[in-house]
Amino acid sequence: MNIAVGLSGGVDSSVAAALLARAGHRVCGVTMTLWREGKYRGGDRDACFGPGEAADCARAARVCAALHIPHYVFDCAEEYEKIVLAYFRAEYLAGRTPNPCVRCNGLMKFGVLLAQARAAGLCFDKFATGHYVRNGERDGRQFLQMARDRAKDQSYFLYRLSQTQIGGAWFPLGEMTKPEVRAVARELSLETGDLPDSQDFYSGDHSELLGAPDREGDIIDACGKVVGKHRGYWHYTIGQRKGLGVAAKQPLYVVALDAERNAVVVGSAAAVKGRVFQVDDLHWVAVAAPTGAFNATVRIRSSATPVAAKISPDDDGKWQVETATELNAIAPGQSAVFYADELVLGGGRICKSRV
Repeated sequence: MNIAVGLSGGVDSSVAAALLARAGHRVCGVTMTLWREGKYRGGDRDACFGPGEAADCARAARVCAALHIPHYVFDCAEEYEKIVLAYFRAEYLAGRTPNPCVRCNGLMKFGVLLAQARAAGLCFDKFATGHYVRNGERDGRQFLQMARDRAKDQSYFLYRLSQTQIGGAWFPLGEMTKPEVRAVARELSLETGDLPDSQDFYSGDHSELLGAPDREGDIIDACGKVVGKHRGYWHYTIGQRKGLGVAAKQPLYVVALDAERNAVVVGSAAAVKGRVFQVDDLHWVAVAAPTGAFNATVRIRSSATPVAAKISPDDDGKWQVETATELNAIAPGQSAVFYADELVLGGGRICKSRV
């Protein structure tokens, strides 16, 4: 089988390529470049988007050489600017917390990159990545399932993949643990074996991507009383405690961001918790769009343990989620992903953190 492997220069994608090549498949590596030197400052932290991209790309090329497979590089920076960074700016400036990785996977890695590869003449039956997730087909629908290594599971980031994208995907690491992956890398003497995991979307301060000058506004409590000043609500996130610069008898947390009033709302630890929120922009995976209420588990962060919830349609086309236990820092703009045991049912964007 002809397989294109998305190579980032890290250990996971390197091992995915190695396993497929070792199994006898005709494998090639494809890497997308996103960084525009001089346009963004970036930083020193390891991240998907930052000035260390050239070194990552060179490492991916060396891995391909070691595996005796061809390597292709595609410049996707212009599309990334329009699809991911423009969305990132718009969400933050609207007072929401975006999910750039969810958007990048669905529209860039499984979209633009593959379109460019095929336009360049590459022929492949499957597209493989180093994501920790499992996929397959059941009752005529493609499905995504949590990885065997629950600590590394990345199904949350892939819930917006289409049926066609899932059907064309191969995830060789879905049944493996991270220690097993590193062991394979060392066994094959891959230089990526001891690389640290990439944790961040951007290697610098995210406000550098917004292009918005500081704008002073009020930090207010739930009653509207001004308790401090801020230099731009987009510098804050729901649930944030440190860096508020507000003196109070009890610790204060960011409860809400009000873009219209240019205000940051703060409150107690209890005020930042909730059980009911609203979701829009739904995308369904293992099931067709439900017409009525159903029970499932839900994640509002990639690293969170799914919690039991009732999901019900609202009159305005949105869906209401009511969890059995309180959740901390439900942030509009983030994704809520629904599961039935390990199976990804679908998900959507949190549009209202209190209903």
